[in-house]
Amino acid sequence: MQRQAVILLSGGLDSTTVAAIAQAEGFELYTLSVDYGQRHRCELEAAVRVAERLAVKRHETIHVNLARFGGSALTDRIEVPKGRSGDAMAGPIPVTYVPARNTVFLSLALALAEVVGAADLFLGVNAVDYSGYPDCRPEYIRAFETMANLATKASVEGRLRYRIHTPLIDMTKAQIIRRGVELGVDYALTCTCYDPGPRGRPCRRCDACQLRRKGFAEAGLPDPLMPDL
Repeated sequence: MQRQAVILLSGGLDSTTVAAIAQAEGFELYTLSVDYGQRHRCELEAAVRVAERLAVKRHETIHVNLARFGGSALTDRIEVPKGRSGDAMAGPIPVTYVPARNTVFLSLALALAEVVGAADLFLGVNAVDYSGYPDCRPEYIRAFETMANLATKASVEGRLRYRIHTPLIDMTKAQIIRRGVELGVDYALTCTCYDPGPRGRPCRRCDACQLRRKGFAEAGLPDPLMPDL
């Protein structure tokens, strides 16, 4: 019987690569996207495109309006930082951090996993080329995995032992892109920008755009969303 996995699929470069990795490892995919009130809503449309391309078993978009709380440039009336240097991006936790976002997302993924009988959850967090988010660190993932195996009926009854897979966590953005290309990922389907223009056009200057641009440049490959850079 084919193993099942729940993939948190944002529609961005990292989560799309993770979905392709999980599929290559033989998992049947259940993909989950979260409409949390983000200003870069193009990623939700991208997630649907990616799910269709991968022919996943089931794709869900769930609504949890974190914009009601605010507190982030991605959900509130706070300016998205632009043109920051690498040193600045490696500094304090930026205003694009969304309070408890990955905890909320993983909790939703865990609920879906318990219902469909999937013991494996995949998440595209990265602790190398990232913007300093505390919920992207390995110790956080380990702690959530421990909690998942304490908090669910399926685990307490011994039917499932949950594992959270983070295949990108120690990879650079260039390594992620190269791996995705090896697996046939079409990065033209994705949306990365934190402050996109019409039709999801990347702003090219936010942290997410700059990290993506750097990754493609170091991989020696053209970015289909920013081909002239």
